[in-house]
Amino acid sequence: MSDITLPGGTFRMGDLTVSRFGYGAMQLAGPGVFGPPADREAAVAVLREAVDLGITHIDTADFYGPFVTNEIIKEALHPYRDDLHIVTKVGARRDDDGNWPFHRSPEELTTQVHENLRHLGLDALDVVNMRMGATDGPTPGPIAEQIGALAELQRAGDIRHIGVSNVTAAQLAEAQEIAPVVCVQNRYNLADRADDALVEDTAAQGIAFVPFFPLGGFSPLQSNALSRIATSLDSTPLSVALAWLLHRSPNILLIPGTSSAEHLRENATGAGLDLSADVLAELDQIGTGD
Repeated sequence: MSDITLPGGTFRMGDLTVSRFGYGAMQLAGPGVFGPPADREAAVAVLREAVDLGITHIDTADFYGPFVTNEIIKEALHPYRDDLHIVTKVGARRDDDGNWPFHRSPEELTTQVHENLRHLGLDALDVVNMRMGATDGPTPGPIAEQIGALAELQRAGDIRHIGVSNVTAAQLAEAQEIAPVVCVQNRYNLADRADDALVEDTAAQGIAFVPFFPLGGFSPLQSNALSRIATSLDSTPLSVALAWLLHRSPNILLIPGTSSAEHLRENATGAGLDLSADVLAELDQIGTGD
């Protein structure tokens, strides 16, 4: 039994109850999210630590590696606990040079879903996020064809729930005309507040909002105000940034990634910081200028 109490409690994603503090598996692959990890045993260990901590939400994708993270998840955790829910993504692949070309035709999406099922060892995927947009953010345009393909797979029993990733508010609304959407996974963090309105809208609808790159991703958060607040709380900037996200809205779910079990525990502890109203007000200003 873990001595750490996960912060944030739980959230209902469709008919699934998940811990608001989850785990993102992207960093289990090799450098650049390509190829195998240097230490596969350590990768297995961090997943088992996540479950031991009480995490019931693991985020992954078959294009991490490619296939590497899903195969490690299966090795570490299969057969899965009934309360553990794995969320995956489709819409891209990796080429031999490690690039991320889009693959979004209905036929390609069907193949990707079936590959995820096989690599994870599942009969049905709890949640599949349709990854849209480009590397620098959402790209306006229709997504009905892609959501329609996932809805067909849902009717076939391969998918339980549908989510969307890297989308605009208009694209979310378009998707909801085709099938229920249980989560939105977009770039969002203390310094990148472009989706503030979407956070509020999804909260009102009871839809999970799952920030990717909650700590800044490949460009880690850097802010004089954040560093100053972290020092005053005897904490770290990244812990404060995670705690702010949990305070930001009750529908925000965290999926910070790490390849270290020790770092995972640090993230879980740090995200539980109690932030006063004054501190929250100061942190809220970071996204509009430091």
